[in-house]
Amino acid sequence: MRFEISRDALLKPLLAICGVVEKRQTLPILANVLIQIEGNRAIFTGTDLEIQLKTEITLNQSIDEPMELTLPARKLTDICRNLPDESLITFTLEKNRTVVRSGKSRFSLTQLPPQDFPSMDSVTGMTNFSISQASLKKLFEKTHFCMANQDVRYYLNGLLFETNGNKITCVATDGHRLALMSSEISDSLSEQQIIIPRKGVSELQRLLVDSDDGCEITLNNNFLQAKFDSTIFSAKLIDGRFPDYTRVIPDIDESNKIMEADREQLKQALIRTSVLSNEKYRGIRFLLNENRLSLTINNPEQEEAEEEVEVNYPYQEELEIGFNVSYLIDALNAFSDEKVLIRFTNSDSSCLILSKKEEGVKYVVMPMKL
Repeated sequence: MRFEISRDALLKPLLAICGVVEKRQTLPILANVLIQIEGNRAIFTGTDLEIQLKTEITLNQSIDEPMELTLPARKLTDICRNLPDESLITFTLEKNRTVVRSGKSRFSLTQLPPQDFPSMDSVTGMTNFSISQASLKKLFEKTHFCMANQDVRYYLNGLLFETNGNKITCVATDGHRLALMSSEISDSLSEQQIIIPRKGVSELQRLLVDSDDGCEITLNNNFLQAKFDSTIFSAKLIDGRFPDYTRVIPDIDESNKIMEADREQLKQALIRTSVLSNEKYRGIRFLLNENRLSLTINNPEQEEAEEEVEVNYPYQEELEIGFNVSYLIDALNAFSDEKVLIRFTNSDSSCLILSKKEEGVKYVVMPMKL
């Protein structure tokens, strides 16, 4: 049994699958990609038991008899990547091996039984809606960097995805900072909260493109499924309750000290002063006077960096507050607007970072004691 696929057509699904397949596997079959040939369709599936990616391409010829095989995903990807552009690859199935030929190149790869390949249950949804790929990608890009990483509070190692009416809200927090973005869609949805795991967010973000093409989302209590182009992405959800994020966001009436600054100018000043910080000590001191912001960093080696930035801060009362400089830089990087607004309450309270033009995006950064 044999079939042919062009190198260029094969490389795209393999590169997508390799993002899901872990380098170190508890089960050997999880290092493989499942290839199913049906007529003129080739369906590729990869999984790590938490995430599954299924994508398909169209073959130049039609195969009379359906066939299935599993091959090492990374080895096959590396073979395909290093073959010449527009080359033709022939797969010949033998008993326990598959011979891959292209031009004068020949590779013999070990197969594993396709019936051993694990498959996620098909996702039947409580909530179904459509959103553009660009809108969904933006929701992830504006919030994902605030997710916790290997936190014992496992529900923080993911991203809250909330539907309510015609609004979708994504929230991420690691307990020290919070990112929130809301976006409106045409469908009216019931109120539901799910937590997408970190890897699911990063892989889905990588696969989505900045396009108005639709993405069909199906949600239930255990899974999220996204269908777009010729791809079906499924992810198991984190079983936990996300904290009430609304209690963390400073009240607009109370955070009435507002600083307006040029985003790029402020970001560059923070980057320059952070040169004297280190991994263990990332604190920066904000000293706000009328229309002037002084930034100071001291490190354990008794070194000091100072920077002064002109801002719009029309208050006589002086305000001194400390922050983690990395959190502020991350938040400013996520904006595309020229101007940012930072709202303060007092020296012991979180600040709220907003954009003048980008609606629905909020960042909260907790203060540090310096």
